[in-house]
Amino acid sequence: MTGESISNIATALVVGGGIGGMATAISLAERGVTVDLVDLDPEWRVYGAGITITGPTLRAYRRLGMLDEIKHKGAITSKTRLFRYDGTHMLDLDEPVIEEGLPATGGIMRPVLHHIMQKRVRELEIPVRLGLTVDALENVQGGVDVRFSDRTARRYDLVVGADSVFSRVRDLAFAHMGPAQPTGQGCWRISIRKPPGLDMGEFFLGHANPCGITACGPDTVYMWMLTPHVERDSHMDDEELFVTLKALLADFGGNAGWIRDNMTREDWINYRPLAAALQPRDWFNGRIVLVGDAVHATTPHLASGAGMAVESGIVLAEELARAGDVESALRAYQERRFDRCRDVIETSIAVGRLQLEHGDPQVHAKMLEGALGRLNQPF
Repeated sequence: MTGESISNIATALVVGGGIGGMATAISLAERGVTVDLVDLDPEWRVYGAGITITGPTLRAYRRLGMLDEIKHKGAITSKTRLFRYDGTHMLDLDEPVIEEGLPATGGIMRPVLHHIMQKRVRELEIPVRLGLTVDALENVQGGVDVRFSDRTARRYDLVVGADSVFSRVRDLAFAHMGPAQPTGQGCWRISIRKPPGLDMGEFFLGHANPCGITACGPDTVYMWMLTPHVERDSHMDDEELFVTLKALLADFGGNAGWIRDNMTREDWINYRPLAAALQPRDWFNGRIVLVGDAVHATTPHLASGAGMAVESGIVLAEELARAGDVESALRAYQERRFDRCRDVIETSIAVGRLQLEHGDPQVHAKMLEGALGRLNQPF
């Protein structure tokens, strides 16, 4: 990414080493800020299956200079095809190319994407401290005094909370915000070898439990399925995950049926309940500001959570470079992001509600197309 340097801050702490935190750290460092990055996981690992990367998300990664590597290590496709759950083709989603040379859509394994971003963090020589979070934050004149969980302390010109939907920074510094709220759905994911002939993303609609398949590399895909969430006292073990997902796919045809018939107990399967929240303004408190899931957590219905986090990191750096003072920059960042993030979250929740009500799959398709069209607009 290129752009004007930031002159109104010299140092920044980014709390959280996920997609949003790394995007923010990279964006700030490339504009001349000395950045520290901390993450609670001592191994800085990432779990998960694949991730769908829409055109707007690819556009954001192009701004970070990572598009070519994502194209090389992921899978790029030209469209998404919609089917009824039995495998009957309905329509192809209109996913126009939004910039010259920018693919329409694609996918990549989440650990591969993290490794691409981690490599850029190291190239920029951003110090990364692991197994660490913040225990106290105090706004002072021109900065923030930080006490870390290892009892060390330091002052920074800016602190960025990018530490997930369960943000410690949000809990410490934003009393007017609250936890993300359950949506009533849960998401299943399985990583598996690619069905023969699959060459684009696929959605299967019209069933109580819609699902979709995303290519993530030459030979790998992940499939997701959304189901009503039922609270229980214990997590499912690997055998229950396998048996339950296989049964949930009983009615499906096409490549979803192929996955049902070819899935094995060695394939990675995961289930988690969904929650979302657009936190109320202000997204900053003095020199402390939130990005990503800490402030705009969404569900996977529009495949835009990662894209929104990357965009927020880029916009924060842009506004700090543009504004004369930090408060004006943080307010400008907030106002550029609020309505766009609200649209993603509200549409995602509405799509999920339609699914829970067994709504018309044609309506579902139109909601997706409309939202993706709005996301194509500049951020």
